[in-house]
Amino acid sequence: MTRARVLLLNPALGPLDYRVPHGMAVEPGSIVLAPLGPRQMTGVVWEEDRLEAESVGDNRLRPLLQAYDLPPLEAPLRRLIEWTSDYYLAPIASVLRMALASASALDGSRTVTEYRATGLVPERLTPQRAQALERIGERQGLVRELALAAGVSDGVIRGLVKAGAIEAVDVALDDPFPLPDADHAPPELELAQGAAAHELVEAVRAGAFVPFLLDGVTGSGKTEVYFEAVAEALRRGRQVLVLLPEIALTEPFLKRFAARFGHEPVAWHSGLRQSQRRRAWRAIATGQAKVVVGARSALFLPYPELGLIVVDEAHETSFKQEDGVQYHARDVAVMRAKLEGFPIVLASATPAIETRQMAEIGVYRHIRLPDRYGAAELPEIAALDLLADPPPRGAWLAPTLVKSLAETLARGEQALLFLNRRGYAPLTLCRHCGHRFQCPNCTAWMVEHRLVHRLACHHCGHVMPPPRLCPECEEEDSLVAVGPGVERIGDEVKALFPEARTAIVTSDTIWSPAKAAEFVGRMEAGEIDIVIGTQLVTKGYHFPNLTLVGVVDADLGLQGGDLRAAERSFQQIAQVAGRAGRGEKPGRVLVQTHDPDARVIAALVSGDAESFYDAETEARREAAMPPFGRLAGIVVSSEDAAEAAETARLIGRGAPKVENMAVFGPAPAPLAMLRGRHRQRLLVHAARSLDVQDVIRDWLGKLAWPRGVRVTVDVDPYSFL
Repeated sequence: MTRARVLLLNPALGPLDYRVPHGMAVEPGSIVLAPLGPRQMTGVVWEEDRLEAESVGDNRLRPLLQAYDLPPLEAPLRRLIEWTSDYYLAPIASVLRMALASASALDGSRTVTEYRATGLVPERLTPQRAQALERIGERQGLVRELALAAGVSDGVIRGLVKAGAIEAVDVALDDPFPLPDADHAPPELELAQGAAAHELVEAVRAGAFVPFLLDGVTGSGKTEVYFEAVAEALRRGRQVLVLLPEIALTEPFLKRFAARFGHEPVAWHSGLRQSQRRRAWRAIATGQAKVVVGARSALFLPYPELGLIVVDEAHETSFKQEDGVQYHARDVAVMRAKLEGFPIVLASATPAIETRQMAEIGVYRHIRLPDRYGAAELPEIAALDLLADPPPRGAWLAPTLVKSLAETLARGEQALLFLNRRGYAPLTLCRHCGHRFQCPNCTAWMVEHRLVHRLACHHCGHVMPPPRLCPECEEEDSLVAVGPGVERIGDEVKALFPEARTAIVTSDTIWSPAKAAEFVGRMEAGEIDIVIGTQLVTKGYHFPNLTLVGVVDADLGLQGGDLRAAERSFQQIAQVAGRAGRGEKPGRVLVQTHDPDARVIAALVSGDAESFYDAETEARREAAMPPFGRLAGIVVSSEDAAEAAETARLIGRGAPKVENMAVFGPAPAPLAMLRGRHRQRLLVHAARSLDVQDVIRDWLGKLAWPRGVRVTVDVDPYSFL
């Protein structure tokens, strides 16, 4: 090639043509360094017939600066990047950036200097130094990484290095990862498991695209079943990707994987240090990393030998990216498997209606595991009517649930209380004047977190200490917490059972795989009697001695008018119920509700999931909602409320008249201000057959709005805030 079309990692630019210097060899997919004005920028060489660029004569082309010594991004991955950009109406460079997710991996350097605490306490121990040493603990990383983790400046870390409290460590960046052994410890599968595993193994052997829905009740051994497909892929020298919805689940999964295959897989998630990220990316790109387990961002990495994808807990809404490129990892994973020609397994105890419908019409192969593994049985589920069995005034746990907790503790067993609300209370107000504490950047209440003595916004992260005086009327000691969060339930449990050992499990307390591993270790060692947790504890954990689950507020998830509210509540409660009775001891689930006759609650208590799903599916069909129709959200935001509203009206007035498509709005978003930006929403509802992306692309492409306004399109939205 004497000239190359290059896609740079800049969403504001289209592809640009460059001259290939004599002696430099590049091909489509080559990762290169190119000049852009006075700067240098990474990019990837692309086929000229796939992307249009401004026509420039050879004599005006600037030369490429460098071709990195790395395998090129292969054609199927480039097609996936194009498809994702087109389907989700995202800049193609933004999608490409996810494939080149470690800038340091492009560099050929093989060692880096990291830092760790020595255990020495310096003579001059300032409050900042003390805070840094406490928060760093056993953590290791670059100066900047340690400073961010400790909440101090780089200078504080460098001062501790000079004082001898932190030492430098040379880290080898490209040491190979140990290879998992497909035949290390094969399990004894039951008849149904063996039949399911055989079907998956045969698909891996055939090496063709087949999407599977592995639909098994909680505790049915889905992981052991798809591990057999992983083993077959390893025997054939192929790479495997396992996607998990939460990084907190990574550590327990790594241990389970190591028990089966002898070594842990390669992890990929946001909690990795820069050096770990670099090592993992290079091992993946060269094919040395055989099994990768990670969050949704692992999906776009450049695997040269990918032969199987598993999406575990495939129903989870956290697979939908809500900022940047707003893609759904489950759906993009299916497209990657299709483009590269290998099987994919979507594993879930409570599959999404969209996934069930694909199985219903025969697009996905449906494998069912209706029974729990071994002697374990599904727990007994009962609804507690809070109108007939109300908690005492100022309390949140019904007497029947309290009695069951006491009986569980007396037997030496563990219990879990589930409430999907972080913090102590969702609202703080003044009992004297009624003032409510609202985030200054968002239209959201500040949530009290008593464990860290903060009021926090769960949307933008703004925090403030709880004031002594009401800022409105200046009355002292007048602030009161309204409603329960997990911390408040924790206080109630301590008052009821002062001898019980409790743990609060939320994203505030389990923020890393290491913290998750610590929690799992304490549960398995019997050091925790009662867990109080949010949705973080509803999936992936296996505690044989946990026999009682109490759902504190089953009605909470049904509020807000969300299209998927009933389905999501069913999934969440069914998943948390599945934590009970996973060993030989029987489990029991008590669901507190004000409406025990609600369809969701009735389906959970009766165990009749099919009738619930059938009714939900039929309601969606009648309303032409997904999967029987298409939705796209258009969000307009600006720091100027009038500017946002005017632009939204401009977009609304410009809406094309297209058959089988309706546009609703504009209207202020339910979350009308987020991170200091005023927000307006429009919702596009279209028939399944309509190419709604082309319509929206043409529609918005004809309009112009002020520079301070952002317009984002969310195709197949999961959030309507």
